[in-house]
Amino acid sequence: MRPSPVSKRGIVTDIQRASLHDGPGIRTTIFLKGCPLQCLWCHNPEAIAPRPQLFFAEERCVACGSCEAVCPNGVHHVGPSDHAIEFGQCATCSRCVDECNARGLRIVGKEMDADAIMAEVLADVEFYRNSGGGMTLSGGEPLYQQAFALELLNRAKQMNIHTCVETSGFVAAKKFEAVLPAVDLLLFDYKATKDEDHRSFTGVSNELILANLDTAYQRGNDILLRCPIVPGLNDTAEHFAGIRALDEKYPRIRGIELMPYHDFGNSKRPSIGIAEASSQLRVPTATEPGQWIEALNGLGCQKVRIG
Repeated sequence: MRPSPVSKRGIVTDIQRASLHDGPGIRTTIFLKGCPLQCLWCHNPEAIAPRPQLFFAEERCVACGSCEAVCPNGVHHVGPSDHAIEFGQCATCSRCVDECNARGLRIVGKEMDADAIMAEVLADVEFYRNSGGGMTLSGGEPLYQQAFALELLNRAKQMNIHTCVETSGFVAAKKFEAVLPAVDLLLFDYKATKDEDHRSFTGVSNELILANLDTAYQRGNDILLRCPIVPGLNDTAEHFAGIRALDEKYPRIRGIELMPYHDFGNSKRPSIGIAEASSQLRVPTATEPGQWIEALNGLGCQKVRIG
């Protein structure tokens, strides 16, 4: 692949090759940084802020003080039994990261150009073709960096690589519409039926989200509805009825995946200096996901499964 004269650049949290859970087949998933939502259950809190940021793995710290010695902004305060960090003062200069022999510090998010990313995507092109896989954009909210996301999607399409976008749907309408021709499959989140609940759970209204879902469906995009379910929060009869209503309104959607809450993101929150997750969040029991499926089946929703 020849380098582009001007290759767009974006902030990337991670690139996962051989991914099996972000669309059909074997995929390369690009995690773009930045998200306008503040979901109570967020499992990638390090992808919310749109800029690179310091990540501190406290369990690795040996309290040597080398980070404090080299930091120009007084971010680190290392004592005999604790290591306090003023995350807001960090300029992500990486000096502390370079000095930390215990590997307890790193910068989450790095600037990459489209050429470099597509080179990684192309490395597994044979796997995509043999498995029906391709490239997935995730986040955060990948369309938060809409121009960069569109560049990656267009390049993938030019190379006949299947494209997926995992999205909250909370994207300005014109920007959302602009990416749709380059998306083969939308993995579209549906988090809460009542607007009041959606605001409470995520910090934003679901009005724009539902409008964008309708736009994508009317345009003919392939859509898989993904519904994160948190016991005691949105596993309600009202929300299940809302899921069924969308199933009836949009009969051509590929299917509905219920995404049981997990608490993998909780341990990462203190590592980037944000508040711990709400105590009202609970991981489902072994039997609850099956009960959700039964409830939706009882409402006439048949193309639903656990994701």
